[in-house]
Amino acid sequence: MGFNLLTNLKTCYDIIQDTVPVSMVYYSHIPSAIVSLLIGTFVILKNRKMVGWLVFFIAVFFSLWSFTDVILWTSSNSESYMFYWSIIVIFEAVLFMLNIYLVKVFSEGKDVSFWNKITWLFLLLPIFIMVPTRLNMSHFDVVNCEPINNFLYDHYALPLYGFFLIWFIVVIVAEIKKGTTEKKKQIKLLSLGSFFFLFVFFVSNLVTSYLIDNSIMSVENSYKIEMYGLFSMPVFLGILAYIIVKFKAFDVKLIGAQALVYGLVILIGSQFFFIESNTNRILNGITFILAVGFGIFLIKSVKEEVRRKEELQHMTEQLAVANDELRKLDNAKSEFISIASHQLRTPLTSIKGYVSLVLEGTYGEIAPYLTDPLSKIYASNERLIQLVEDLLNVSRIESGRMEFMFGKFKVENAIKDLYDTFSVIAKGKGLYLHLDLPQNPLPEIEADGSKTREVISNLIDNALKYTKRGGVTVKAEFLNNQTWNVAHLGGKAETMNGDIVKISISDTGMGVPDTELPYLFSKFSRGKDTSRLHVTGTGLGLYVGKNIIEAQHGRIYVESEGSGKGSKFIIELPVVQPKNA
Repeated sequence: MGFNLLTNLKTCYDIIQDTVPVSMVYYSHIPSAIVSLLIGTFVILKNRKMVGWLVFFIAVFFSLWSFTDVILWTSSNSESYMFYWSIIVIFEAVLFMLNIYLVKVFSEGKDVSFWNKITWLFLLLPIFIMVPTRLNMSHFDVVNCEPINNFLYDHYALPLYGFFLIWFIVVIVAEIKKGTTEKKKQIKLLSLGSFFFLFVFFVSNLVTSYLIDNSIMSVENSYKIEMYGLFSMPVFLGILAYIIVKFKAFDVKLIGAQALVYGLVILIGSQFFFIESNTNRILNGITFILAVGFGIFLIKSVKEEVRRKEELQHMTEQLAVANDELRKLDNAKSEFISIASHQLRTPLTSIKGYVSLVLEGTYGEIAPYLTDPLSKIYASNERLIQLVEDLLNVSRIESGRMEFMFGKFKVENAIKDLYDTFSVIAKGKGLYLHLDLPQNPLPEIEADGSKTREVISNLIDNALKYTKRGGVTVKAEFLNNQTWNVAHLGGKAETMNGDIVKISISDTGMGVPDTELPYLFSKFSRGKDTSRLHVTGTGLGLYVGKNIIEAQHGRIYVESEGSGKGSKFIIELPVVQPKNA
């Protein structure tokens, strides 16, 4: 084909200038291309995985398309005009394919299948084959100063773009259905930005060609639609930056602030291409300098914030690992205690039985001087058995293996039985033990009677142990329509409502200082003066009792006016257990 068009070059250039101002061409193409290249470069520098490369290549091919289109709008050489017009279709087709590729890789977290790639190559291959032939550009229209499309663009490229758009929608729907809740949000945002870019890009070109070919709108206004369509790329890039900042996608940091600053600087700087007034140039220059200065300050601030967050994240991860190790050690400890306690309980029970038989004279009459030592052995063995039982209970509580047998439980009957047992002990110590029960019978409650009785027994026993003079009062009463909070093992708390039975064990003993009240029910916790009065305590009884009561949706707590002023331990149990108990 000959291009002997020297006499027509100036006319062609004037037609191009009159159709759309060159300043608008620069402003619609160059800033978008540069910003997309910057974001693509940031992503690939921070993420060398497939998804990073795809973002980079989308930016590259869009920039190639933009710069090629700029040449088409500003060139006055019909030969170069034909060349760039013929290759621009390659960039368009690859852009559509890369966007589908990006959504699939981003959604699935892995590369697409081999057959997907073969299919895309098969669809793109005709374009590469037809570009250098007359099937792409048939000739150059000297009158309108533009190449004339042939079969490739109108009958293959445009239908292919439409097919890619439909394919894109199918991919989006499929990936959203498969993704997790958090991933779905990211896929939707990325797909929205990408689809908006492709759809506007495709439709603006299609509408422009249709309007010009059918003389529906002036050439100038028709081409302006194509110019405005290019602003869909900054929208796509803005959504991409938001995904990176909001969801930390693509393993990229700082890109939101950097993209914002660089994009702002480029947009302000690009205005120099079409400002004609010197005053406006000065004002735009001042704005440009301020944008650069504040941008540098913002990026430095964000970098410092990211560094601190990364250090905090690193420390959090280390703490999580340490917590896992501590949890494993704690579980191993609980398992060891459980095994050891089971092994200890058998010989201790045997010792108790044999000592009891010896004291009863089953093996013959014993010398009087042996009775006291054997009684002390029996008492010490009893304390060891209780210690083993406490350790087993702690192990069961912390491993979640504590079992409860709920049934009808009469609190009055249990308290009366315990009163009969402990009244002898109280009398022996010179203390009183009073029982205060209501005139009307208390309602039966749903509880594990054996474990609840054990907790009440332990509280009465402690009250007598730590009281030197005076005595202990055990009181039970019924309260209706109460509200109370239960904080279970592990920190889970819930609010309860309903009727309760309240049991109080009050003593005139040593009392509890305010500083020790918050820790009294902790594991192995004992008051400062308790070891002086009773050296055999382990600090496990109250811990076990608290967990037993709270596991039954009840509450246990202590009230004391201070050291030497006595104390009151209170148990509150619901009359009816919640359905999930």
